[in-house]
Amino acid sequence: MQTASPDISKQSTIYKASGNALLMQNYASDPKFKKYTQQVEKCLSSFDNVQEWADFISFLKQLLKTFQSYMQFKEIPRKLIVSKRLAQCLNPALPTGVHQRALDVYTHILSVLGSEGLQRDLPLWSAGLFPFFQYAATSVKPSLLNLYDTHFLPLQQGLRPIMKSFIIALLPGLEEETGEYFEKVLGLLDRLSGTVSPSFFLQNVWLIMLTSPPNRGTALNYLARRLPRIAPEEDVTHIVGRDVGLMIRAFAAVLEDDNSLVRRAALDLLLTSLRLDSLAVKNARAEDRTILMRAACSVVLRRDLALNRRLYTWLLGPEEGSENQSLYLRQNALDLLKSTLEEEMDNPSSEYSESRPFKIFVSLLDKWEVGGPLTEVLVYNALRAIEKHVEVETEGSEDVKMTASTLYEAVEPQVVWKQLLRSIISEITGETPRTEAIHMTKFLLGTFHVQDEEVQTIHLPIVFSAISEAIRACLGGDNLHAASDSVREALVLQEEILRHIPATALKLRPQSQDKSKTQGPLDFACSFYGIENPFGDDPVQRACVDRPFVTNFEDLIVFTATAATSLMSCTPQLVQPLRAAFCQSVLLVMRLLGRIDQRLDTPFDVDWDPPEWLSIALESVEHPGSTFTMVDRVISLAVSLHHSQSIQPKLSIDNRPTISKMIAMLLRYLRPEYAVYHVRAVNLVWQLENANPQPHVEAVLSQSLASPQSRNNQGVYEAFGVLWRLTDDNLLPGFRFKIPMMITLDTLKSDDTVIRRIGETWMRCSLKSYLRVLDPILFDLLDPSVRRSRSLTRINGKELQDFTYDAPTDQRLINYLLDTLLSVVRFGGQGFVKVANSTPIRRSSHPGLVKRVESFGLAPGDGTYLDAVLDILIQFLQSEPNDPGLAAMCKPNVITQSLSVDLLQTIIARGEIDQTALETVEAVIVTKLYMCVHTGRLDLQNKLLHLLHSIISALTTLGSHLPMTHQPRMELISETTQAPDVDREGAPQSYNMNPLFTQTLMDGIGTLSNRPLLQHWLDFVLMTIPQFHLVLQPAVEPLIECICRQLRSATNETASARAQSTDTQDVFSATSDTELIMLLHAIERLLLLNLSRQIEAADAEDDSSYAEKPTTDGAGLFGYVSNVFGSEHPAYVPEEQLAARSSAYRSLHRGVSVLYNMWIALEWRTPQPWTSKDDSLSYIYNRTRARCRRVLEHLFRERSTEVLESIIDCWSGESSKSESDSTSVFELVDALTSSAQAVVHMLCESIYLRLSTTPDKHKKPISNTTLTDVVLFRFLEKYVSQLEGPVANQVWNRFMQLVKEVVTGLKDLKLQGYYTLRSLTVLADKVVQTTALDDRRLRKELQENYGKLVDSCVVSVSRLDAGTWIRRTTKDTLSAVNGRDSPIPRVASDSKLEETFSVNPWDSKPHSETEAGEQQVTQYIAQHVVPNMRRFLMENDKVLASCINMVYYIVTPSLRGKARTLDLDVAVLALLEEMSKLSIALKAWRSPVSDALNDGRFFNSLSTAGRRWRLIVRALVATDKSAFAEILGKITTAPSTNIFSNREQEMLLRALSLRRLSFVLYTGDKNQFLTQLPSVQEKLVDTLRNVSTPIVQSEVYLCVRVLLCRLSAHNLTSFWPVILTEMYRLFEQTILHVPVDGSDELPLILSACKFLDLLLVLQTEEFQVHQWVFVTDTVDAVYRPDNWAPEAMMDRLAEVATSAPTVETKASSTPVEVQPISTFVDTSHPARRPMLDAVRNIESIRDLAPFFSSVSITSYESVYASGGVVDWMAVEQGLLDDMFETR
Repeated sequence: MQTASPDISKQSTIYKASGNALLMQNYASDPKFKKYTQQVEKCLSSFDNVQEWADFISFLKQLLKTFQSYMQFKEIPRKLIVSKRLAQCLNPALPTGVHQRALDVYTHILSVLGSEGLQRDLPLWSAGLFPFFQYAATSVKPSLLNLYDTHFLPLQQGLRPIMKSFIIALLPGLEEETGEYFEKVLGLLDRLSGTVSPSFFLQNVWLIMLTSPPNRGTALNYLARRLPRIAPEEDVTHIVGRDVGLMIRAFAAVLEDDNSLVRRAALDLLLTSLRLDSLAVKNARAEDRTILMRAACSVVLRRDLALNRRLYTWLLGPEEGSENQSLYLRQNALDLLKSTLEEEMDNPSSEYSESRPFKIFVSLLDKWEVGGPLTEVLVYNALRAIEKHVEVETEGSEDVKMTASTLYEAVEPQVVWKQLLRSIISEITGETPRTEAIHMTKFLLGTFHVQDEEVQTIHLPIVFSAISEAIRACLGGDNLHAASDSVREALVLQEEILRHIPATALKLRPQSQDKSKTQGPLDFACSFYGIENPFGDDPVQRACVDRPFVTNFEDLIVFTATAATSLMSCTPQLVQPLRAAFCQSVLLVMRLLGRIDQRLDTPFDVDWDPPEWLSIALESVEHPGSTFTMVDRVISLAVSLHHSQSIQPKLSIDNRPTISKMIAMLLRYLRPEYAVYHVRAVNLVWQLENANPQPHVEAVLSQSLASPQSRNNQGVYEAFGVLWRLTDDNLLPGFRFKIPMMITLDTLKSDDTVIRRIGETWMRCSLKSYLRVLDPILFDLLDPSVRRSRSLTRINGKELQDFTYDAPTDQRLINYLLDTLLSVVRFGGQGFVKVANSTPIRRSSHPGLVKRVESFGLAPGDGTYLDAVLDILIQFLQSEPNDPGLAAMCKPNVITQSLSVDLLQTIIARGEIDQTALETVEAVIVTKLYMCVHTGRLDLQNKLLHLLHSIISALTTLGSHLPMTHQPRMELISETTQAPDVDREGAPQSYNMNPLFTQTLMDGIGTLSNRPLLQHWLDFVLMTIPQFHLVLQPAVEPLIECICRQLRSATNETASARAQSTDTQDVFSATSDTELIMLLHAIERLLLLNLSRQIEAADAEDDSSYAEKPTTDGAGLFGYVSNVFGSEHPAYVPEEQLAARSSAYRSLHRGVSVLYNMWIALEWRTPQPWTSKDDSLSYIYNRTRARCRRVLEHLFRERSTEVLESIIDCWSGESSKSESDSTSVFELVDALTSSAQAVVHMLCESIYLRLSTTPDKHKKPISNTTLTDVVLFRFLEKYVSQLEGPVANQVWNRFMQLVKEVVTGLKDLKLQGYYTLRSLTVLADKVVQTTALDDRRLRKELQENYGKLVDSCVVSVSRLDAGTWIRRTTKDTLSAVNGRDSPIPRVASDSKLEETFSVNPWDSKPHSETEAGEQQVTQYIAQHVVPNMRRFLMENDKVLASCINMVYYIVTPSLRGKARTLDLDVAVLALLEEMSKLSIALKAWRSPVSDALNDGRFFNSLSTAGRRWRLIVRALVATDKSAFAEILGKITTAPSTNIFSNREQEMLLRALSLRRLSFVLYTGDKNQFLTQLPSVQEKLVDTLRNVSTPIVQSEVYLCVRVLLCRLSAHNLTSFWPVILTEMYRLFEQTILHVPVDGSDELPLILSACKFLDLLLVLQTEEFQVHQWVFVTDTVDAVYRPDNWAPEAMMDRLAEVATSAPTVETKASSTPVEVQPISTFVDTSHPARRPMLDAVRNIESIRDLAPFFSSVSITSYESVYASGGVVDWMAVEQGLLDDMFETR
């Protein structure tokens, strides 16, 4: 590229700038020329008086006559104005006669000037002539064409700068081939082409095709006749120019045109001049080739057969025959087509939808010659791109998914699965390190419904078998390959594939050829799909190859055995991946086995060794690295194979060693640390039990329990306990596992404390029901071999009835059973008696027991178990071996009777001890317990607790019989733990609680090492404290706190176990459902006990104090009345009662808080995928949550309001509330209450107690002192928001009572009024959607109260004062309710317990300070109140009144409160915006909006505020028809007549008026102000003509920029001559007289440059003809010819600006830093955007030098790169920033 030297360019610029001035200077001394000039000026002045078209003709006649009178001068005076007037006379709206007269003047002027003068003033005389041709009438066109031919064409090379504009001017003449001037215009274009090189001419045609859509059709008409046919091997640079990419982009733009005829013509040209095999395409840049292919392919979306036919011809070549076309496609088009679509699929453009390339792919499949080869190379990448789009979940994902489904159905399944299988095998073998194909296949199977029969019966079975053999083959050389990611993922994929394969497809594979009968699965698949087998021939030799089930079973069995073997000898790093692969393969075998029908005629013969495989599998799961998942799946598969009749040889597990290994593994996972696997392990044990006819499981369990090792290892008993507990009663565990049960019960009799403790723990935690144990024992005791008969024994003359044994009996068995039963009854105690006494024995699950009971005649009718036990014991007690032949039975019978007596004594009798001994023993026992807890000794604790209970019972019984001076008042016993010798108002002093007692209990429950005995401790607490509550009351609250801590810890541990989502490692969690339910039961009992003893006592005192004072029936909301003669403070409440109540409610709140957190945390959501631990976790979650709910329900029944308030307090205290948590809270509240009415009623009552308007002496003190009315209001708002319409109607009346109460006291309840408004808005929104508003009373009620609340909030916003209603602390609330200045004091407590309660959550929690600031209230009114006023207030006058209040109290103070700027709060603007949407409120907001718009500070705001003002002002102009006229009328051009006016201030006001007009136009929609355009144009033209101040003219350019964006370009046609003339004048003057630094002209120049910048971005049709005047719009902008000199004004200004001298000024002594000017071209954002958006002001013309220098080339490159896309967002933001530029 060659350019002229800087000196030559500078000289040329100076010459062009000063040439006209020198010529005019020569004529200036000639008096005739002066007269000539005066005549022209006089004639031009008459143009201002033109009114109709006849005036135009007169003007033109006079002007022509003036010119003809002075033909001796070769110069036109005032030519700038003359050219502007002539261009205006060529307005298309004027008659033809005017046009003809104007052309006559043009002809004369051009004749006078000659070629040299025309060349010099080309911008002036072409400005009106070039745009006119497309509008010219038929009669005028000959004159115009003749003028072009006569005066312009002789310029030859001088036409180079205007070449593009000239072509645009002539192309409309080629629109119709049959047109009268078609050939003449075509010839004119040919001659025009001759003035420059053909390549340069064609490059301008390409530019026109790119930038001018209306001229594309005519340009193609020209090219169709003049573009030479280019041979494929011919070099086209000499024809189309060196930039082939420009031609390609031009064709791409035309191919994407909306006109189908234009597309068709473009495709015809492609076929003749731009074939895919041509050098032009092959040598083009890859980017250009992609652009062309993208545009060409898009035509298929038009569904036009003519377009598609041409496209297919272009892709397939001109030759006939499918083979030739296929070869042409593969050689020339296929790679480009694939890469283009692939690039667009992977990186979609923001200009199109994401589904576009996929739709093109689907459309191309219609032509099989194209679709077939394209599918082969593209389908895999297309599916990969689809997966990415769907997973990302973008806005167009659904469209992509629908298109992808169509694509998947359209493509041949064989092609799809061929590509997938090839990639999968490559990944399995390790050739490809990724697992992309495997994941993609899973995605396809999961996303698209694979219901095609061909896919299900042919492709999926073939692929499934091939993958299985490939996995097996990979293990041949390296067994550790099983640990690779690809193998594991492939096994997961196999499971997904198997789900879609029907069972019949697994029996016999399809046959394709004779050879296939001997081919293995992988070799067969490779042959079937035509891909290469990576293992050569069959990698696996097998007998049966054509049965998919057999081959897959064999391959998977081999893989499982190999993986198991590798797992036992691998390195630690490979354990986890091998374990996962083994588990997945075993699962896959199980799934495969389940797909085969068990009723096969003949089983499959499988090549495998079942015992060997089972041995390896069991050995692997016995390995230390195994997990429960492995155990689960191996045992499940073994059981399935044992039952299966489908394979030979068959696997059998009916032998003791195998069962022994399996049970041993399961017992390990039935231990407490594996609680999450218990349910599944128990199920597996019963599967093994049911699979064997022999009692192998019972024998193995018995052996495990009876072995010496188990005596020292409690884990076996704990495991059996879990098995026993989780087994259903209908399985009869007591009979089927009788021997293990009896072994376990024997531990209760052991002298070994450890073994006995194990048995007791088993009974407590695992027994589940005493009947399970009782049934088999009674069954054996009622053995028919035990025969006895009634007899009479005489003693001292009295006959006593007894029994006599009739035959010898096995007394040892009976004694053993009785001893065992004694142990059970002793342990069971009251629980055993309760169950036995409440259950009829005939309900036993074992029918044999019922028959024996009936045969012995025991428990007749509905007799219970207890009746039967008593009968049996009495019989054994009474039975004697009186027969001498039975003497051997005497000694054993004594033991039998002794056991019977012990049993009866345990069930019935109790004993007594003296008080002194009891107190001594108590101290020792408490101390011993305390030591055991802290030393971790568990053996003695159970018996010690039983003994302690007996001691306390005996002591209390003895104390109650001591003489007392007066009756004690039990209700008044304080919660405090005073010294034992303190007298408590008549309380019995026989028992003093041991000081260490409470601490011992807390440590026993809370110590982690003591966890196995937790049930014993809780049982002791729940049995002892309620029974002896009078003396043990001080221990209740510490115990409540302790149990709350344990519940929190257990809940967290359970949640943590769930959070660990892994099957590769075992999850440890010892917390079970039993433990949680224990603790919940304890907290329930203790809370209820504490409440009943403390609060009822306090309430009784309250009621007595209230009863002493007379009350009157209230007439009002809550049945109270304010007595003006009485006290205004609440009644006095004794401190002791307040302390008792506060203490009890603190405990209640702690308990409810824990229960609330458990309710939220233990909500079970089904995980994906389901894992082994989830069986147990779901069981724990659901049982615990159900029990938690029952506890809350019980507490709620006792203290409804207090429990509800505690729940709300917990809800409000959460730092972040998720949507699911909020839903759970409402579910809980609904579960506790009977209806929504009850909830709303309680909330209203609680709020009322906290209202401080009229203190009521009958108000009861508040229980929850930290819960404020604001929190209650917030909960109420949330609660009613989720109610349905009918339910909202039910709660309406109750809520409105509260609303009326608040409305009555709004003077003192401003904050409450705001939150009442929020709740009422939500509830009213529900109600108005129902038919309830048909009730006139309800409607009036809503209107009045809602209006008052709104008005109160509005008025209060303007009076916000810190300390009044913005902030109100809990202390303020308590002061108002309790009548005191400080919160309720706490009661004194024992020093030891003070440490526990030193941190009270109620006292330490920050006060619930409520902030309702001005912005918050205003924002709410704007967002929720104003949009609903029409529905709630209904009447227009009420709505208008409320809006007037909002304006008066909120908007107006905000406007007046601003000093320098008018930056209103966002909330106030939002309020105005919402009010502007109410047409009936126009009177309210019109005035402040108009005042703000007319305020001089309006544009001092930020542009973000301007965006909001835009909507408001748009509404003003749309609703107030006079608003626009008022704004337009304020624009005046006449100077002020006031001699005292400040001219500078006057100009600023005019500029502000123009900017105000610009903003109003900016707020409108497209063409909204079209009818006002003439008035706007008149104002702007008058301003340009009469006001020369730069600041005012700058605003004119800004206003025209807005008009360009708000009006269609053709509507501004008549305005172009004026504005272009002004721009030309301004830039020409700048070239001649460069402004100094800091000049007032600089803002005007910047404004004009921004206007030009926008024109170049928009590339409007009307401007493109004039564009050459300002920028170089041809390829010369990039490829400059030799001796090039700047012609465009921006290029000339660049020379001037860069050479401008630097001048130091007072204002700025340092160089001015200007923000860098951005360019059009942005790789991340190709849309065109203005270059000068970021520039707000300049201090020197040099600051614009970068713009002047780069605008031409940047404009060219933007046209080249953007494809006509404009960044409208940047354009709009730039306008807004310029209007609000001050900030």
